[in-house]
Amino acid sequence: MKGIEQPSRINEEAIRKLRSGKHKPMSVEDFVLGIREGNRTILSKAITLIESSLHTHKEKAQEIIAQCLNSIRHPAGSIRIGITGVPGVGKSTFIEAIGKYLTANGHKLAVLAIDPSSSRSKGSILGDKTRMEELANDPNAYIRPSPAAGSLGGVARKTMESIILCEAAGFDVIFVETVGVGQSETAVHSMVDFFLLLMLSGAGDELQGIKRGIIEMADAIFINKADGDNIGKAEMARREYSNAIHLFPASTNGWTPEVGTCSSQTREGIIRVWEVIQAFTKITRENGAFARRRMEQDRQVLFDTIEEALKSQFFARKDIVHQLKILETEVVEGRISPYLAANMLLGKFNSGNVK
Repeated sequence: MKGIEQPSRINEEAIRKLRSGKHKPMSVEDFVLGIREGNRTILSKAITLIESSLHTHKEKAQEIIAQCLNSIRHPAGSIRIGITGVPGVGKSTFIEAIGKYLTANGHKLAVLAIDPSSSRSKGSILGDKTRMEELANDPNAYIRPSPAAGSLGGVARKTMESIILCEAAGFDVIFVETVGVGQSETAVHSMVDFFLLLMLSGAGDELQGIKRGIIEMADAIFINKADGDNIGKAEMARREYSNAIHLFPASTNGWTPEVGTCSSQTREGIIRVWEVIQAFTKITRENGAFARRRMEQDRQVLFDTIEEALKSQFFARKDIVHQLKILETEVVEGRISPYLAANMLLGKFNSGNVK
């Protein structure tokens, strides 16, 4: 008649973990040691810390980055590759195909995918791990999707910091996959050594629609999905892009962009893509262009960081936010010009008179 004995309401396992110190916040040294040892969980936590907007997290992240910069295993041996292309070109399938080839040949690959964020909800899909399931389970590969969050400057800075952490963790090949042909390509181009543009067959119409600047930035253009009935169309597209490339001014790094075809499904041409990247690396390292590009990357990070910091400080000021709401109403109602309103806010910010 006593009934069933009820379990304790106290979670003994939680108490044991708490007493053992497992819930103790990780120190900078813990993060750096874990990253150097190639601990992916700690690497992911460190990148999450980088992406955080909290001031305390930003300070801690910068300390981690500073220490990791001194421990990068491949300071001159890593290669940073930007991969972009029109929507539906098969970037994820391509990355999985070439990624499996690289890991099978002794490379450690990190894939940083900039995922599109909704400008309304600020949410993002972050589905790259599901699209690259085979590569995601590869012990020599690491995939990290990051939301674009509507700030290209912020994305560039945070992605560069993520690259540094991945290199400190021993990854010698870094892929940065973009959301598609658009403004983000310029930001990604500023942080990579090699910029690969993937296209589809039927280049006649697409050549008109794609921005000339994207083609000018490309170090190589490959027509993807060159298989089955598309082989002939892909070859025609290759010739058209090859002719277009020669119309642009010669590159200053001594490299002539190559145009080719490949298939992520049949793996045809995938090895050729890597051979082109290796040839580019060899030539630009020998003529000094590779090192100059890395220095330019650092210079760009400097300006991006300043711009992002100023923006954060501006909107963190309560008096600025309060005045902004008032001026925003006046601008919308036509009582003041947006230029004058902006100058008034900037003047208030520069004066530093916090009320």
